[in-house]
Amino acid sequence: MNIAVDKNALSGWLNGLLGVVIFSGSLPATRVAVQDFDPFFLTFARASLAGMVALILVLGWREKRPPAARIVPLMMVSLGVVVGFPLLTALALRHVTAAHSIVFLGLLPLMTAIFAVLRGKERPARAFWIFSVLGSLLVMGFALSQGASLSLTGDLLMLAAVIVCGLGYAEGAALTRECGGWQVISWALILALPFMVVASLLMMPVSFSDIGIPAWAALGYVSLFSMLIGFIFWYKGLAQGGIVAVGQLQLLQPFLGLALSATLLHERVSPLMMFITLGVILCVVASRKYGR
Repeated sequence: MNIAVDKNALSGWLNGLLGVVIFSGSLPATRVAVQDFDPFFLTFARASLAGMVALILVLGWREKRPPAARIVPLMMVSLGVVVGFPLLTALALRHVTAAHSIVFLGLLPLMTAIFAVLRGKERPARAFWIFSVLGSLLVMGFALSQGASLSLTGDLLMLAAVIVCGLGYAEGAALTRECGGWQVISWALILALPFMVVASLLMMPVSFSDIGIPAWAALGYVSLFSMLIGFIFWYKGLAQGGIVAVGQLQLLQPFLGLALSATLLHERVSPLMMFITLGVILCVVASRKYGR
């Protein structure tokens, strides 16, 4: 029995790690895509493509429609990770670099935990809130230290993106316990699909002649990997290894994202970015360790 449990937990960690690695490429790919695509069209197009694939998966596996009680939570997942986070980050990346925006992802595990606490009506220890505030102050201090060279608009958009994504992650994690891993993101995409298809057609550019190959490749990545495949691994990992345990793998995402930005986009990763990212991660770890 213990061997079976250990294998299940290990599988959860491996699936969760694959999900985090895939998500780490989302902001660098979005940064490439918004150089040629309008942020609104990019958001609607990526969700439409992922939604169509999700519909094929659901029909192929003959999945039953979710009961009425799960529609509202699924809509919250859709609002957070299908619409909110992609749109807000796409808009933010018109103003800031991918490396700069990735620093804000250090708050994502903490934001997910906060929404999980609010949703579960738990009462965390005082230390939890102390480290939460400290981590937020580090991020705000970093944004302010950049001065006028970087846009305050981009920073505010990234903060909003992290908030709605945390909500989507928390709701999705709760649903995973009830209806499994890949079904959560698939139904969330399908719920948004009609609106996304119509919006994509309305926001479609007059001509695609100026769209470069890198932008098309980036659209493909954020559509299939960031919006669907990554979540299949991520939610499966949460279901197998536990939300609290596997959820801590998100702490690796800022480091992986910064490495991708430096390698693929040749963006400068300053020592201050690394210091702030590490500081935020330490705050998240401490809030979970001492704030239970």
